Amino acid sequence: QVQLVESGGGLVQAGGSLRLSCAASGSIFSINAMGWYRQAPGKQREPVAYGSSGGSTNYADSVKGRFTISRDNAKNTVFLQMNSLKPEDTAVYYCNLDLNEYFGGGVKRRDYWGQGTQVTVSS
Repeated sequence: QVQLVESGGGLVQAGGSLRLSCAASGSIFSINAMGWYRQAPGKQREPVAYGSSGGSTNYADSVKGRFTISRDNAKNTVFLQMNSLKPEDTAVYYCNLDLNEYFGGGVKRRDYWGQGTQVTVSS
């Protein structure tokens, strides 16, 4: 079994920065793709940033140039650096990992979600 623990959320003024972390632990063989999503009150969950196993990244238009997704493979941790934050960035942020997990004597590919961390940006 694999657990994801998110941290780094909080309250920040507009223009400020936060760095979210998503630490994966358990029977992990390797991490494939990684992603960050967010859900604001009354809205659907939306993708924010994506990082492939090959190193390519994609961002929602609303965060391009301000957010950066990265990973530390040795620590099975992914990050979301958020700069120049705006009030409209306020949401619960979730990490999503597509990883290979040790299972039944082999390796199985599975998808996991973090528990979410609240980011609030005040104007």
